[in-house]
Amino acid sequence: MSNNALRDLVLAGVQWELNDTPLMAQKKEPGVASSTTQSRPVGGTVVPPVAPSTTMSLDMVRSMAARPTDIDALIRMIGEFNHPLRGGATNTVLPHIGNGKLLILTDMPSSDDDETGAVLSGAAGALMDKMLAAIGLTRNHVSIVPVLFWRTPGGRTPTREELDLSRPFVDKAIELLAPRVVLTIGALPAAEFADVNLAKSHGVAVSMASGATMVPIFHPNYLMLKPDAKRDVWSALQNVQNILKNAE
Repeated sequence: MSNNALRDLVLAGVQWELNDTPLMAQKKEPGVASSTTQSRPVGGTVVPPVAPSTTMSLDMVRSMAARPTDIDALIRMIGEFNHPLRGGATNTVLPHIGNGKLLILTDMPSSDDDETGAVLSGAAGALMDKMLAAIGLTRNHVSIVPVLFWRTPGGRTPTREELDLSRPFVDKAIELLAPRVVLTIGALPAAEFADVNLAKSHGVAVSMASGATMVPIFHPNYLMLKPDAKRDVWSALQNVQNILKNAE
């Protein structure tokens, strides 16, 4: 069995309950990375950042992203956009659209997302579903938008240019969905959209110009490695639940 398969089996054993001890904490499997850095490729392969090449300026991308008047048109545009990463990714990972007032901004696609084309899939997605269930929600009640719609080579940290080329589409999705609460999961969305350091500002609500509330929390991948952090996330999720109830 490959190291990747062993890692997936270990992570899949982690449940959402606060008193869980993940299998990883009981016995460290050979080849399982202990780092919590989400952008580090499994197996230690180092893939240096590659500056994207595109003939489209950022102003042109912003102009393009401003045109759609509904979320379906925006998603079609994202699927057709010739982003520099598109050729190297297996799939374009499009937003998931639910019917509630909670929007989740998540990290760039994982290897599972890249393989399936579905946002927040695999073990991290299963844990996210349990987190939502803890406050009485399912994916039908929420929308999920990644900050980048294509996985970078080797899962490396996205370059500034790669993020900037995707940002207009994410901003437009927020505008069209008009959420009451935006939940950022992971350090990258927290820095990009809440302008905060997640380690210092976990769970601290930020008021948006639209009137929505943004709440940054840890990514499920981090919780699978650091289960003690689930208590902090549970507190933040209860706050999110209260905000949504008060908005009804």
